Amino acid sequence: MKAMILAAGRGERMRPLTDNTPKPLLKVAGKALIDYHIEKLVAAGITELVINHAYLGEQIEQHLGDGAAFGASIYYSPEQTALETGGGIYQALPLLQDGSESDDPFIVVNGDVWTDFSFASLCDLHPAKAHLVLVDNPEHHQAGDFVLADGKILQNGGGRLTFAGISVLRPSLFDGFKPGVLPLKQPLLNAIADQAVSGEHYRGRWVDVGTPGRLAELDAAIS
Repeated sequence: MKAMILAAGRGERMRPLTDNTPKPLLKVAGKALIDYHIEKLVAAGITELVINHAYLGEQIEQHLGDGAAFGASIYYSPEQTALETGGGIYQALPLLQDGSESDDPFIVVNGDVWTDFSFASLCDLHPAKAHLVLVDNPEHHQAGDFVLADGKILQNGGGRLTFAGISVLRPSLFDGFKPGVLPLKQPLLNAIADQAVSGEHYRGRWVDVGTPGRLAELDAAIS
């Protein structure tokens, strides 16, 4: 299985830390955020990685190189302007597929979260269109994103949970869409309506590193 790390965000809420550094390269306990993901993916046996980037993306390529130092092979999908999550994945599909007709699933993880989640648990999944990892709602996102019921993701209902930015997707999730700016939620809602999205509730450690304060808290905790 291949994996994609999303690293194209501007990181406006992290300013001034991101004025000269892309958010995935901000450090926690002396290590770049994106390094934690790569190490965990490689430990799970996932060594073919795709990384998209836009803002200060050349720094990400300089830091990671071809991935050999991590025991991985890294391919890059540069964006002239950020295409949002769905658009970034859509553009990278040729790098994630083994042939244009392939619909093999791949892992996607946001580059600006930190977690002790084990990616190995996703390697044997074969969702209809998508599988989402959900977590308890953090203080800054109490409304949640989706409902999980009997292993299926629903849009409406009680007990909403927060999307962790970790998923398994199939290329066919994007059937009918075109290149360009695309929020991931649009194809997900289509697939949810077709009951083609499964999910799980992860109760381990997970942090959306979206502000300097949360970065500092995580750094202190890990250090």
